[in-house]
Amino acid sequence: MSAQFHLCVQLPRADFSLDVDVRLPAHGITAVYGVSGSGKTSVLRAVAGLEPLARGRIALAGQVWQDDAQGICWPTHQRPVGYVFQEASLFEHLDVQGNLNFGLSRSAGEQRTLNVAIELLGIGALLKRRVQQLSGGERQRVAIARALATQPALLLLDEPLAALDAARRQDILPWLEKMRDELQLPMLYVTHAMDEVARLADTVLLLHQGRVQALGPVSAVLAGSDSALLLGEEVGALLEAHVQVLDAAWHLAQVGFAGGAMWLRDSGLALGQRVRLRVLARDVSINLHPGSGTSIQNHLPCVVESFTPDPHPSQVVVRLACGASVLVARVTARAVHELGLSVGQAVWAQVKSVALVK
Repeated sequence: MSAQFHLCVQLPRADFSLDVDVRLPAHGITAVYGVSGSGKTSVLRAVAGLEPLARGRIALAGQVWQDDAQGICWPTHQRPVGYVFQEASLFEHLDVQGNLNFGLSRSAGEQRTLNVAIELLGIGALLKRRVQQLSGGERQRVAIARALATQPALLLLDEPLAALDAARRQDILPWLEKMRDELQLPMLYVTHAMDEVARLADTVLLLHQGRVQALGPVSAVLAGSDSALLLGEEVGALLEAHVQVLDAAWHLAQVGFAGGAMWLRDSGLALGQRVRLRVLARDVSINLHPGSGTSIQNHLPCVVESFTPDPHPSQVVVRLACGASVLVARVTARAVHELGLSVGQAVWAQVKSVALVK
C-alpha cells in the first residue's frame, strides 16, 4: 500500500465545528475545495500546528505529528511543513536571495535543495532584486521556493493565487504544474477557484460547513452525484486526453479519450500531446438520436447512469457513461420527462463547449 497522510481534526468554530477524518494520498496535489467559510484554511492551520484542536491525529507516511490519544503534539517549528500564504509575506528588507537563505537556515537544509527550487520555479534572474521590484506572480514563486528550501515533507498552499489578477494567475499556473510533476512531494492546496482544481489537482477534498462532502480523484469528484448540489455551475466532467488529429484548414484539434473523441480550438497543440479537458454540465445536452443539421460538432454515444436533483427544482443533473469516461448534463426536469429518459438508456450527448485546462 502506498504511503498515506492521515488527517483527523476536530475544531469548534463560531458558525460550525470542523470535523474531518480522512486518509489522503501522500503524493501529488490534494485540493481542499469549498466556499468561503467551509473550513479550508482551518485544516491547513491544524496540520501546521497553528490551531489548538479539540481532538486530532496527524500522521504522514507513518510519522505521527499529533495524536491526542497518545499525548503526542509536535509544535509548529518541529513539523516538516512548508507554508505558502495568500500574500507572499516576504521580508521587505531582504532581497530575493536573502529571503531564500532565510528559508534554508530554518531547516539547516542543503544548498542544492535551494538550487533545485530556484531552477524549478525559474527565479534565477531575480536573486538580486529587492522584494519591492517583484510582480505579484514573482513574489509567489519566491515564497514557494523559500518554503521548498526548508525541505518539507508536506507543502501547504493557502489560496496562493487569490491575490493575483487573472493574467498573473495564468503566468504562475505552469510553474505549479511543473512543481507537481517534478517533485515527489505531497501538497495540500486550498482554493475556491475551480479552474485551479481542474488544472492542478490529483485528488479533491470537498468541504462544506466543516464536514467532508466528497473525497477522491479529481475527475470522480467533479462529476460525482454527491458533489452536484455543492458544485452548482461548476459540476462537470474532467477528461484526460491526447491530441490525435490537427486540422490546419479550420484551426481545430481532435482529442481522444477513453470513450471517444472531441473537436476543440487548436491553441498551438502538438500531435500526441497529453491534455486535460473540462466539460461543464451546462454545456452538454441529450438527444435520443445522432445529431444532424446542427452547428454542434461533438456528438458522443452514451448510456444514462443516474439522475440527481438540482438545487433548482426545474433542473436535473444526468450522469452519462461514455465508454470508460463520464459526462454530466444539466437539463430541465421537463426534458427528462418528455424524452422518457431512464437509467440504462442509450442516448447521444451533444457537447457545445470544451475547455482546455492543461
